Amino acid sequence: MIVERFKTSFARNIFNQKYAQGASDTWDALSDRVVRAVCNDDTRPLMSKEDQKQLAEYIKEQKFIPGGRYLYYAGRAKRFYNNCFLFRGEEDTREEWANIAHKAMITLMTGGGIGVDYSVFRPSGALLQQTGGKASGPIPLMCAVNEIGRNVMQGGSRRSAIYASLHHSHEDIPLFLKSKNWSELIRSAKAQDFNFPAQLDMTNVSVNYDDTWTEGAKDPTFLENCRQALSTGEPGFSFNFGKKTNETLRNPCCEVTSEDDSDVCNLGSVNIGNIKTLEELKDVICLGTKFLVCGTIRAELPFEKVKRVREKNRRLGLGLMGIHEWLLAHESKYEVTDELHRWLKVYEAESRRAADEHCDRLFLSRSVAVRAIAPTGSIGILASTTTGIEPLFAVAYKRRYLTDGTKWKYEYVVDATADRMIKEYGVAPDSIQTAYQLSPHPEKRIKFQADIQDYVDMSISSTINLPTWGTEHNNEDLVPKFAGILAKYAHRLRGFTCYPDGSRGGQPITEVDYKEAMEHKGVVFEETDVCELSGRGGTCGG
Repeated sequence: MIVERFKTSFARNIFNQKYAQGASDTWDALSDRVVRAVCNDDTRPLMSKEDQKQLAEYIKEQKFIPGGRYLYYAGRAKRFYNNCFLFRGEEDTREEWANIAHKAMITLMTGGGIGVDYSVFRPSGALLQQTGGKASGPIPLMCAVNEIGRNVMQGGSRRSAIYASLHHSHEDIPLFLKSKNWSELIRSAKAQDFNFPAQLDMTNVSVNYDDTWTEGAKDPTFLENCRQALSTGEPGFSFNFGKKTNETLRNPCCEVTSEDDSDVCNLGSVNIGNIKTLEELKDVICLGTKFLVCGTIRAELPFEKVKRVREKNRRLGLGLMGIHEWLLAHESKYEVTDELHRWLKVYEAESRRAADEHCDRLFLSRSVAVRAIAPTGSIGILASTTTGIEPLFAVAYKRRYLTDGTKWKYEYVVDATADRMIKEYGVAPDSIQTAYQLSPHPEKRIKFQADIQDYVDMSISSTINLPTWGTEHNNEDLVPKFAGILAKYAHRLRGFTCYPDGSRGGQPITEVDYKEAMEHKGVVFEETDVCELSGRGGTCGG
């Protein structure tokens, strides 16, 4: 008998479109398949049969879900299980330009996203002694990589996800800060045709801040960065202080950090919204962590250096999702409560214990880091829970998505978590704190992220929604205040991004009235009036 695991038709549609291998495939079959594929090598099991059986059950019950690349490639001839790859420009040479382009192309072809720190490259206008010319600076190289992403559909089916960063003291920072300030003509063209090309439109950009950033909120670069983020959504902020000052490398969604060129993501998420007790949480974390350790043995990689760095670092990215659902179930507001602190302490301790134990059992180098919270876009939809650490975006919304690489469709969605709270617990739709309701109060979101970051040894991917630029709660006069708030929490964060409403034209998710969504629930519409997405690139862990 086939067990229906999906709580919404939307979740089932995403499974069928992105992860099912044939019309008869089921979530239970995929759960068994991914455990078999990852937890066994050619000669021996990498986890005990009992652990494999229990892990498969947890995946079926959506208490642990591997990253989307694991789900997609499980059972296929190739095993490209890793979501993203992290690169650093290592030498200021033309040969390194070519090397960056080569690494970008070969990794994007596997279905993985890429992140590159370009800080090593000399600024535009610098004299080239050997040729007598002038340097073009790092931004043209970013643009070249962006165009590779435009023309290389990941794995033949997935929009490229790219990230670029530059040190806050680089001489080209003034240009970088405004590198995605498209003209009104281009914005209009984008609104009519999403595929209309624009500078760095496939790329998320961030500024790197480290211990040399000493002026805090008064730093002119930081102030301008805040102004740009509040008005256009980019660049974001990459914070790297103390022992982590060299960890400037990020994946496109920024939850995985490293200082080593050619490092790699390795993602899976524990759905705490679907877990009732601390004892069960410990077991799910333990088996999910062991699964990711197995992934460091089984996953195929695009070139040899990535393999060497993986063997050295054995980086895991065990994340969390369903946090806001957990808070709603516990009748709590969107804040880190004492009880949630207790659960996070278990997440921190048990993931490290399980990683060390399993690495030792398999005679592997121990993982340098084990926790990173991805945005969990698609897998959050599969589990019908809140994604990553995000609050509910809206109780009801319209979501657009791409099929076959060319066709845009949309559905009216009543958020599954909100729907359950409303129906099972009598929660009023207008009483649920959503990203829209919290948008005039950014410090609440920033503090929430910092409180959870205290338990995470890499980073958290979280984008804070803000009101439209030029309105009462987001305008030029508020830039210094916002800069002061962000600077206050910066040393407890590893990164920060925000999205002012409407700042990139159209949006993949738009809040709608609860009653309107209920009337159209479960119906798939094909969109003919295509507008631009938010410009935030791909989705890690989904």
